[in-house]
Amino acid sequence: MGMITAGSKTVTLCLDETALSYTVTANGQEWKWSKQYCAEFVLKDETRIRFSDSESIVHTPWKTGVGSGIRSTYSGFTIHGQSVPFSFETIAWVEDASGDVYFEFIPLHEEGLELKAIYWPGYMEFDQNSADWYSVLNVMQGLIVPNNWENEVSKLAFEGQMCTSSAYMPWFGQVRPNAGYIAICKHPWDAAYQVEHPANGPYSHVSVRWLPSLGKTAYRRVMRYTFLGACSYNDLCKVYRTYAKETGLFTSLAEKAAKNPLVNKLIGSAVVHKGIKTHVAPGSYYYNDAQPEKNDQLVPFAQRTAEIRKYKEKGVKKLYLHLDGWGDPGYDNKHPDYLPACRAAGGWKGLKELSDTIEECGYMLGLHDQYRDYYFDAPTFDREFACQAPDGTIFDMSRWAGGRQSYLCATQAPYYVKRNFEEVLRHGIHLQAAYLDVFTCNEGDECDNPRHRMTRKECFEYRSACFEYLSSKGILPSSEEVTDWAMKNLVFAHYGPYDFMLQPPGTPRKGIPVPLFNLVYHDCMILPWPMDYPQGEEDYMLYALLNGGAAYLDKDGAYPGCDGAFDEDAQLQLDKEIERCRIVASLQERVAKCEMVKHEFLDGDWKKQRTTFRDGTTVTVDFHDNRYKIFTPDRL
Repeated sequence: MGMITAGSKTVTLCLDETALSYTVTANGQEWKWSKQYCAEFVLKDETRIRFSDSESIVHTPWKTGVGSGIRSTYSGFTIHGQSVPFSFETIAWVEDASGDVYFEFIPLHEEGLELKAIYWPGYMEFDQNSADWYSVLNVMQGLIVPNNWENEVSKLAFEGQMCTSSAYMPWFGQVRPNAGYIAICKHPWDAAYQVEHPANGPYSHVSVRWLPSLGKTAYRRVMRYTFLGACSYNDLCKVYRTYAKETGLFTSLAEKAAKNPLVNKLIGSAVVHKGIKTHVAPGSYYYNDAQPEKNDQLVPFAQRTAEIRKYKEKGVKKLYLHLDGWGDPGYDNKHPDYLPACRAAGGWKGLKELSDTIEECGYMLGLHDQYRDYYFDAPTFDREFACQAPDGTIFDMSRWAGGRQSYLCATQAPYYVKRNFEEVLRHGIHLQAAYLDVFTCNEGDECDNPRHRMTRKECFEYRSACFEYLSSKGILPSSEEVTDWAMKNLVFAHYGPYDFMLQPPGTPRKGIPVPLFNLVYHDCMILPWPMDYPQGEEDYMLYALLNGGAAYLDKDGAYPGCDGAFDEDAQLQLDKEIERCRIVASLQERVAKCEMVKHEFLDGDWKKQRTTFRDGTTVTVDFHDNRYKIFTPDRL
């Protein structure tokens, strides 16, 4: 065994037949898979099987009209003392037109195995103890992890699944002096990634793993690597922005505004997040045994109506109210059977008065709703329509306020969305937006019930159908966070923050926050930003300015210590909060539909940052003393 070489005039692939690892040479730079990496797949019982354990491994040249590479065929494995006919191919090839390198995993026969994950292609050798070597991760809004970063990075939310808050966009990359790469996952719905960075480095390893779809690999899985010369994370984002346009993911705010002019009304609106009814059921993680009276809270619709009038009196010109707990069961209770409007708070009459007042003030109203959590005490609950595992069981937990729940199969979600919102509209509620919780934060679900079998990819399609229904009614669709599978449908989200913002102040950070998502999609989405100003900490208003986003004027957390709801003592007086929101809104109205073309650190200091927008506007901030400067071209 030796080395096999293939590729194009500009990019070379080299396969080590013994190690089953690749080296890529591009732009005069060499990228090698780490010697520590082992190509393998893991079974459901945690048995790990190496590719090299195959009884037959055959490498052959791969040549098509668009590129060339190496095909490897693996067949015959002995598992737990028995021979199984599992076989697959890998193809690594270089596209002539672009120089991109594709790594494809192709299942041939999967009989006799229960797969949990496939770890291929391998992670790069990236072992230099230097801040100039860094990994680029789409954890929430984004971060970079220098190789010498002081804190360990390993655990990711949702176990690193793509299309969750751990990967708003399905790619990762690494940059070193004079070279970098971006690895794009072309089948993200059944994929995840893992990161290994020990405290203080001196290395960072990042790689993908493929997840089975309803128990099988089922189809070809592809990673696309683009290798660059001297570059930064900005360049990687622009490579992905081009990819998003080529694949039809990219849909600008200008396009969305042409479809529904309410987009323009939302731009520059201060965001107020308030609730009506809270009921925490016994058995819920949040149930207060010591003080049971705290498990129930109620704010009449009339009180919220009075607050809206107060904002108008204070001179707030544009405002969007996100209303939680408006249904009779209370926040996070009995979904999807959430109607009618909370009786004790004033019922449909009280909600209509609130919506009428919002309409009169020229403001906007959006209702929080939920079509994934499927509560056992919902009047129409039927385990037949819960997501079913292959063994016939359904998911069962009791974390949120409503207590015991499963997951509603997303095949059913569009029906419930239509049922509920038709009823809301029938009562004359002036509804400009709607928030469908968790759809763009949590992973896709699978269901193996033969009556409504569903893959993760299909789950995302059903979620998109819910957004499309809202759009058909002239209602702006929103969800918890952002993910690019929803870019065609989604207008705004609850937030798209840096991950540290959802941790208590002082929590060690995974890396240096950078606006990766906004460098790709700023002109496609409206993202509200927290405006907290913890004493002795960074002023979060500066992040809102840096990102040209919207501002939260008032935000009540649904659960204490969750989703960024921590110490509220740092809130400023209302007049000051309104003034800060005006500053953010003014900038947002200028740049909301502009591409964020660049983000940079000044003087080698990550606390000094600048963003540049397509119209020439720049925002410079200094977190040492929480100062900012906004430059607009018309001030020349």
